[in-house]
Amino acid sequence: MNQVVANPTSSAPHPGWRVALPALVLTLVTILLLFRETGLAMVDVWAHNGTYAHGMIVPPLTVWLIWRMRDRLALLAPKPGYLAVFLLAAAGAVWLLGEVATVKVIPQFALVCILVLAVVAVLGWQVARAIVFPLLFLLFAVPFGDFTQPKLMEWTAKFTVLGLRITGIPVYSEGQNLVIPSGSWSVVEACSGVRYLIASVTVGTLFAYLTYHSLRRRLIFVGFAILVPIVANWARAYMIVMLGHLSGNKLAVGVDHLIYGWVFFGLVIMAMFWIGARWREDELPPTEPGPLPSRAAVRKDSAVWMAAAATVLVAAVWPLAQWQLDRGTVASVSQLAPLGPIAGWQTTQPGVLDWRPRFENYAASTQAAFEKDNGVAGLFIGYYRNQDQQHKMITSTNVLVTTDDPFWAKLGSAKREIEWNRQRLDVRTAELRGPVSARLLVWQWYWVDGRWTASDFLAKAYTVLSRLRGKGDDSAVIILYALPSRTEQADTILQDFARAAAPAIENALQQTGQAR
Repeated sequence: MNQVVANPTSSAPHPGWRVALPALVLTLVTILLLFRETGLAMVDVWAHNGTYAHGMIVPPLTVWLIWRMRDRLALLAPKPGYLAVFLLAAAGAVWLLGEVATVKVIPQFALVCILVLAVVAVLGWQVARAIVFPLLFLLFAVPFGDFTQPKLMEWTAKFTVLGLRITGIPVYSEGQNLVIPSGSWSVVEACSGVRYLIASVTVGTLFAYLTYHSLRRRLIFVGFAILVPIVANWARAYMIVMLGHLSGNKLAVGVDHLIYGWVFFGLVIMAMFWIGARWREDELPPTEPGPLPSRAAVRKDSAVWMAAAATVLVAAVWPLAQWQLDRGTVASVSQLAPLGPIAGWQTTQPGVLDWRPRFENYAASTQAAFEKDNGVAGLFIGYYRNQDQQHKMITSTNVLVTTDDPFWAKLGSAKREIEWNRQRLDVRTAELRGPVSARLLVWQWYWVDGRWTASDFLAKAYTVLSRLRGKGDDSAVIILYALPSRTEQADTILQDFARAAAPAIENALQQTGQAR
């Protein structure tokens, strides 16, 4: 009589998960503790910035996307992926550079990458490929996208002007400010549509993953999820101005236009999903699971724990390196070294030049007005030392003028080359409109560890190099501004003042930097 031997079924979970899953959970929790400040900074943005409130649901959605695949994942063999540990080291280095440069979005993206690579390191590449979308979906948790705001505001203003003119309504525009016969309108941050865009891309990407299986259809739908909210926001802005105009400014004013905007956006997104669902692809039939590996083929438990330990140790290097760099913090500075005399120019009362750029959280600053013949020029210097996420020079909140300023408005910006202390220097230029239609020409650039630049990117790079060399992060923003006089244009006044003031400004910055 033949004896029947019971064999394990091919649908039984792989035995390696009994060790791999606890090791993964312990690894991820440890990494979150090591990088807790970065993680808490993300949570703070989710809680206090409506644009990124969706970040709260991204981690739970990621867990849910993986959980719905649990039956298929249970059949895979978790095997440590040691190559991911080296990639994690690179992500950690990027995190450190972002912290040194005080660009908070870089450490946040790096933290997400570290978490994703930790999953690969402990579970292996085969498992990671099976859950690649849920892992990458975590990137939507990073508060990212504000950089698009100025361009979106510019496009919205231009489309609104174009729509009004096509409709036959006369309109006068300066930058993001519009004037029509029934009143004045401004395209501010809330009108940029960046909230609609970020929400649409996040939800649209998830919808494309769940609805389609072919990469082509998924990419097409994500493309529409980017394009539709931009165009819809243009139409929303135009319709709000038209509602205000036709109702004698009784409708679509104040908070109403924001409510109307979200209602309109909701209808547009619902229509986009309804149309997209018409081309949905049916669920693919489940593939037959392969044979269960024999116990001899299963990796030893120690290999998984070694991979987890290596991942944690490599991740811990970077917070330790940051702590070491922060130990080099020097004494704060309370005031700038005196400028001294500027040849041919005398200090004077600001008069109409009583304007102050909206740079905040500096360690020290100075502002003064100078006069020569019929020309008057203003100077502002904001000095930064021991910068962190709350006190840094380059940030989206440090601007020449805010969009809600009751007196000043930015009309345009450009770049130009000037002569500065016997060298050529590129600077930013901007034109501001002030009270009684006054015009102000502004030049702006940065000083970092003796280097001059008008580029935010280069200023950050110079700051990183200076800190890594142990020379601190002393930086300054230099802003010159002038009104056109009766005999001279503002550009000529600023050129003359820049040539005369360059030695005094550079000397004051160097003396302040040396006073530690």
